[in-house]
Amino acid sequence: MRKDTKEHLLETGLDLLLEHGYNDLGVQALLSASDVPKGSFYHHFRSKQDFALAVVDRYMRQVHAGLDDCLNDTRRPPLDRVRRFFELSREKYGREGYRGCLLGNLGQELSAVNDAFRYKIEWCFGEITARLAVCLEEARLHGDLPKETDVHHMADLLLDCWEGAALRSRLRRDPAPLTAMLDFYFRTAA
Repeated sequence: MRKDTKEHLLETGLDLLLEHGYNDLGVQALLSASDVPKGSFYHHFRSKQDFALAVVDRYMRQVHAGLDDCLNDTRRPPLDRVRRFFELSREKYGREGYRGCLLGNLGQELSAVNDAFRYKIEWCFGEITARLAVCLEEARLHGDLPKETDVHHMADLLLDCWEGAALRSRLRRDPAPLTAMLDFYFRTAA
């Protein structure tokens, strides 16, 4: 049985937004790629912006699931759990052709011209870093980080470094910048 139309549009849209970005994605191209009639699109979404923001929400559900899988794996030490999340993300980027992070891509493309995306993406990054900070705090309490470590700052810095490395990885179509960033960060952090 075919997926729910809205979910099908969101799934197709995620792929197209990663590939083409927001400005180069037309609604007609989305409809052609998803084989959905125009009326169905506007039944579910008020506009292209409303649609793309819903794609961001769908993407965040995937990110949260990945964070849950890694950060809640108490068989691993806390720093290993944090690193594992990023290693799995790096592998996913490779499987997808090094198109990068949807949040970083849209943030670079739209944050200077669209406040709705700027606020949404910054909120999403805040959600990610808050989750990372909880695990980093566990590492600090276990003595894996210095007791004076500001785990929120450390989580922000980790995500900032990751997004920069994701851009370089996308430009080169190569995981090396992501790997080098993780190696440097975790070598100097612990």
